[in-house]
Amino acid sequence: MGGKQLGFSDYELTTAKKQTKREKFLSEMEAVVPWQALIDLIEPHYPKANKKGGRPPYPLATMLTIHLLQQWYSLSDPAMEEALIEVPTMRRFAGIELISDRIPDETTILTFRHLLEKHKLGEQIFETVKAHLSERGMTMRQGTIVDATLIAAPSSTKNKEGKQDPEMHQTKKGNQWDHRFAEGCAYGMNVHAGVDKDSGLIHSVVVTAANVHDLTLAAGLLHGDEEVVYGDAGYQGIAKRPEMARKATEFRVAMRPGKRRALPDTPDGKLQDLIETAKAHIRSKVEHPFRVIKQQFGFQNTRLRGLAKNRCKIHMLAALSNLFQARRQLLATA
Repeated sequence: MGGKQLGFSDYELTTAKKQTKREKFLSEMEAVVPWQALIDLIEPHYPKANKKGGRPPYPLATMLTIHLLQQWYSLSDPAMEEALIEVPTMRRFAGIELISDRIPDETTILTFRHLLEKHKLGEQIFETVKAHLSERGMTMRQGTIVDATLIAAPSSTKNKEGKQDPEMHQTKKGNQWDHRFAEGCAYGMNVHAGVDKDSGLIHSVVVTAANVHDLTLAAGLLHGDEEVVYGDAGYQGIAKRPEMARKATEFRVAMRPGKRRALPDTPDGKLQDLIETAKAHIRSKVEHPFRVIKQQFGFQNTRLRGLAKNRCKIHMLAALSNLFQARRQLLATA
């Protein structure tokens, strides 16, 4: 979150060399993350200095910054420790001076993540970022796109009893971002998201085992004020669900692929096909945050066991995805 003498952005301005992609990215994210709001959220749960002596805890701002670096670059705890030692750009961003400061080791980094998980701070950080965006005019109210994407879990990973993670499951998946699993079964979890149809920002997210059907979670992805909801063919029948009764919402769900291929070559058939193309164009916005999380931030496979840990991480990634997608607008109004 900036060095002790100069902020990260200020440091870059004092150098004559060309700014790298990493430096540009971190400079932008430093400017758009609502640091003080997140620190205020975590601070009540963060350990205080030990009055009886011993090593004081690392500054909360430093640990939060390191945790965000982990999310942006998909680093394990040991890899994050090594990056702080080896990568000056990351070290400067965390405000650490190699000579005079202690570098948090992997156990300290792990302990901070466990703190966030224990107090469900990932979910609260997601809500804090949503409020931050709303205060800056980025409201998410008119329409929602619902979709889900699969995050793989290593099926070979065993716990101490020699069993696979009981909270992950196998499922067949054909989503375009899950091309590795299109021809068989995938093992892992589903990330279900409600995305604003205009901005492409995530306003709700639910994490389940991979065998939970998308339609089951649909109602929980709506904020309630939508005029229209878009979904792929997996959401066929959503309007008839009991939880959707008496809602004035219009549902624009994709036609099943087989039915669409069978449309007649008539004016009416061509019109229906054009309508499906228009629906697909709007639905494509839901792929933007999934692409950021899985491609930009590299979270295609989870190292964490259990849904609670992954739920915390997914909410954190959803918050960071929203900030990344909104960064130009946020930077323009800063």
